[in-house]
Amino acid sequence: QVQLVESGGGLAQAGGSLRLSCATSGGTFSNNAMGWFRQAPGKEREFVARISRRALMKNYADPVKGRFTISRDNAKNTVYLQMNSLKPEDTAVYYCVAYSGSYYDSPDYWGKGTLVTVSS
Repeated sequence: QVQLVESGGGLAQAGGSLRLSCATSGGTFSNNAMGWFRQAPGKEREFVARISRRALMKNYADPVKGRFTISRDNAKNTVYLQMNSLKPEDTAVYYCVAYSGSYYDSPDYWGKGTLVTVSS
């Protein structure tokens, strides 16, 4: 069973930056594509970014393209989300996910989330 623990959330001002981390355990990290989702207050959960097992492929949701960067360190079993030029609409709980199947499948494992609040 893969376990995911997010960290790095908090309060940021508009235009600022935050870096989220997701530490994994219980599986072979390098076998899993990884990603991030978010859920804003009163809204449905949405895809943010995804990275393939060896970081050869990355995908981003349109609202974060050019501002967010996903990366991974397979030696540390950790995936990151660097968030720059933050906007108030980025306020959400951010969830780390792991894919045990195809890169384009739905996630199989979810973390508990970390809250990001962006003030204007």
